[in-house]
Amino acid sequence: MGKRPPRPCRYPGCGEVTADGWCPAHRPRRAKRGASAQWHKFYLTRLWRDTLRPGQLLREPFCRACAGRGLRTPATEVDHIRPHKGDWNRFADPDNLQSLCHSCHSRKTMAENRGNPGGF
Repeated sequence: MGKRPPRPCRYPGCGEVTADGWCPAHRPRRAKRGASAQWHKFYLTRLWRDTLRPGQLLREPFCRACAGRGLRTPATEVDHIRPHKGDWNRFADPDNLQSLCHSCHSRKTMAENRGNPGGF
């Protein structure tokens, strides 16, 4: 089977011709996960998927952070109160879980990644 014919870069307005769809200047970068890639597989386990996550959302169906501000927002995310960073015992501890809405979970995670563990 032959090679594909060269085509213009997929980036809008770029006319550089390339064989793989993107010129070197506009090739998308892959997300870097770093150390978390080693323990990300914890979230694919049956324990998390079938027990911990759904159990937490049943116990606490509303966002804990919003409730602290007097709001009643449905929870969509299960968060580790203290980040587990690959520690299986902390990951699997139901007392280390809280229910959050997507907005509060994103805000807390971003704050933790910036070095502010309080999050909110």
